[in-house]
Amino acid sequence: MKRAEAILALPVLELRDRLASGALSAVELVQACIARIAAREPEVQAWAWFESDYALEQARALDALRVTGRPIGPLHGLPVGLKDIIDTAKIPTEYGCELDRGRVPKKDAYVVERLKAAGAIIMGKTVSTELAYMRPSKTRNPHDPAHTAGGSSAGSAAAVAAGMIPLAVGTQTGGSVIRPAAFCGVTGFKPTFGAIPRRGVLMQSPSLDTIGVFAADPTGTALLAEVLFGHDASDPATTPTPFPRLSQTALSKPPVKPDFVFLRLPGWEEAEPDTRDALHELVAALGDKVVELDLPAPFEAAGRERKRINFAEMARYYFRYGRDAADTLGPEVREAMAEGEAVLARDYLAALDWKPVLNAALEEIFERCDAILCPAAPGPAPRDVETTGDPVFNGLWTFCGLPAITLPLLTASNGMPMGVQLVGADGNDARLLRTARWLYEWADQ
Repeated sequence: MKRAEAILALPVLELRDRLASGALSAVELVQACIARIAAREPEVQAWAWFESDYALEQARALDALRVTGRPIGPLHGLPVGLKDIIDTAKIPTEYGCELDRGRVPKKDAYVVERLKAAGAIIMGKTVSTELAYMRPSKTRNPHDPAHTAGGSSAGSAAAVAAGMIPLAVGTQTGGSVIRPAAFCGVTGFKPTFGAIPRRGVLMQSPSLDTIGVFAADPTGTALLAEVLFGHDASDPATTPTPFPRLSQTALSKPPVKPDFVFLRLPGWEEAEPDTRDALHELVAALGDKVVELDLPAPFEAAGRERKRINFAEMARYYFRYGRDAADTLGPEVREAMAEGEAVLARDYLAALDWKPVLNAALEEIFERCDAILCPAAPGPAPRDVETTGDPVFNGLWTFCGLPAITLPLLTASNGMPMGVQLVGADGNDARLLRTARWLYEWADQ
């Protein structure tokens, strides 16, 4: 038991190296994960589908491959959890929705294909809120089950936070990677929009939907995200680009100490005292490496315009749910769809025009810094399992399509974790990850 606990406490990169060298077998790692799941799952409820035999079968096959001396993948033997809106062949993918109960896809999603090719172990499907929206799921916060784990990727964040798996994949349309990661005390990374293809993933809002990843620290997210980046012709948001060196760059030393701009985002006045006090302390500790700014007035409209796009597209892509099973849907989805159905075409198109305007205004800020520093959530996870929390500090960056990461650097007065969010310029994912690793290690000194 002690060895299993010690294994699960290892950083992702050390797990990777031990698996590659044979110092640790994939079977032993999976067995440790299975034991942790058995111990924590009754309380945390992070899994929508999990079968230990399926995970062990993959582990045995990977161990057999390694001893042949043939090449192994960059994620060889590492267990990964997948949000239950990501298609997995012959494994249920039910979208957290009653209408899709028993749905079993025939094909893997793009990200699942990449994970398998990289030697990852598909550990199971993590809980999603209903249709990846705001209706609270069964998942509880691993730090205190009386507190929400967030949404909609709560299962992925909670599984990593509870030590059940080292890596997980989720999605974000508003704040569904950053917020649960902050609430659960792990690192959540939302890449630049279009960096990871979405083929085989439930589509809610094609102008906003972004695949993201979870790990304990930023180097773990870099390792996982690097495997998933790519181009797929079926996803028009993606483009052919050179292979990203996310992990290598994240591990490199910045040429100089990074500079930050601390932004008081719309909603800052409503942030809880714990958040405001902790961020002010962090800014003071960073000293002359931080400049404090307020966003220009036009950014106040960003939340409204992002929601307009989200709801209008949700009404389009979730039409069959409203037509065939409206009475089984929670009020959150029904109300959002109704609001989306009322959006006029001219207002929807005008909302889409805001993205380049906002990004142009941010260019001047990014000329002054390596990353924007801001809160990940208004406070720690609310002591209320009937809410998923407020994504007020996340939606802007999803709307703009910028890479964002939250680091578990802060603790609230009640002992619950709080995240620090860093945001990078469009396409500067590797630089953001390097800056995040620097801040993560600096804060740990």
